Amino acid sequence: MTQHTVSAPPKGASLNDWLDYLLAIHPKEIDMGLARVSEVASRLRVKSLPGTLVITVAGTNGKGSTCAMLENILRGAGLKVGVYSSPHILKYNERIRIDGKDADDQAILKAFDAIETARGEISLTFFEFATLTGLLLFKQAGLDVAILEVGLGGRLDATNLIDADIAVLTSIDLDHKEYLGDTRELVGREKAGIFRAARPAVVGEPDLPATVNEVADNLGAHLYRVGQEFSYQRSSDSWSYKGKSRSLKQMPLPQLPLPNAATVIATIEAVGERFEISDRQLVDGIVTARLAGRLEQISDSPLIIADVAHNPHAARFLKQELSRWPGKRVLALCGMLKDKDFGAVLSELNPVVAHWYLVSLGGERGASASALAASLPSGAVFDTFDEIADAKAAIIADAGETDVVIVFGSFYTVSGFKSLA
Repeated sequence: MTQHTVSAPPKGASLNDWLDYLLAIHPKEIDMGLARVSEVASRLRVKSLPGTLVITVAGTNGKGSTCAMLENILRGAGLKVGVYSSPHILKYNERIRIDGKDADDQAILKAFDAIETARGEISLTFFEFATLTGLLLFKQAGLDVAILEVGLGGRLDATNLIDADIAVLTSIDLDHKEYLGDTRELVGREKAGIFRAARPAVVGEPDLPATVNEVADNLGAHLYRVGQEFSYQRSSDSWSYKGKSRSLKQMPLPQLPLPNAATVIATIEAVGERFEISDRQLVDGIVTARLAGRLEQISDSPLIIADVAHNPHAARFLKQELSRWPGKRVLALCGMLKDKDFGAVLSELNPVVAHWYLVSLGGERGASASALAASLPSGAVFDTFDEIADAKAAIIADAGETDVVIVFGSFYTVSGFKSLA
């Protein structure tokens, strides 16, 4: 693929100038495959991070929560940790975090310049540029641990250019069907593409497609699966975990999803003796972990929860979490992308939502509020809005002090809502 004739930003250009440039130089937002990005990574000498433990996290849902808990535990144990994640909610800098701080503009701009020089004739997507930026900054930082969140799938994702010491697979469901396939078996095969021979592969998906086991067997990866090599159990106000090397009881329930918390402990078990991490550091790290846009409480009165749930699997989890507030009226502000299964998402949540505030998302991928409304089950109560500011004003005006407001459906919906004063 040849690059477009767009000039690179001049010296002294802002981060926004560069981001506009990156969006312009590669015509496809998603362009699966490792050949291009791996070649540039070789030129930059970031195909490995010597001395750094690399944990790569894939999954349909739960990747961000898993990364956040891992980061919190490892930093609490005194380790220097970097996290690469996507997409961002408010600022691009959120994608690259070192020692708990987002990368600053100057560090990112310096990396962009180095990548631009190294790529030469090779065209890179926005995400590939971001991945290389994260790896460059991580290498310079001399990390103990680098946590890489897969963007899409696994096998052909840019994060997979680097060999994971520990691969983590959180969950498997249908999403991005045009890229990953329309069955859980096909999706599982793609996501298991991050596994490596003779290295741990931690799997938090309880209903495992046979393809994941096949990939692990063919490679000789060491599977560590929920319900087999590790297990967990929830009671009313606590939970317990049992694995190969750790057994923990009566732990406080986390703010982030419990299945991911169990997967995180299994991952810490897989780290083994490389780092000393106590049970206390592990439990504290899980309990205190938070993540923007994942069951994020952004107001007390009314109670407003923001969640980036955008597929049926995530919607089921969100519905389950809403049972924390029994008897309360739930109002939902939702905007979604048209390539998502929004009919299934809205149907999943409709039984617990009293009133829908549906908003159109802009851009080529955005679904209209009227399309969302047409997919609601018969009898649902809704209003439609062209602008998120209008939808926010309406739902805030209608919400009583005892109501629960959920804002969900897309990263764009949550970021749009949060960016409004």
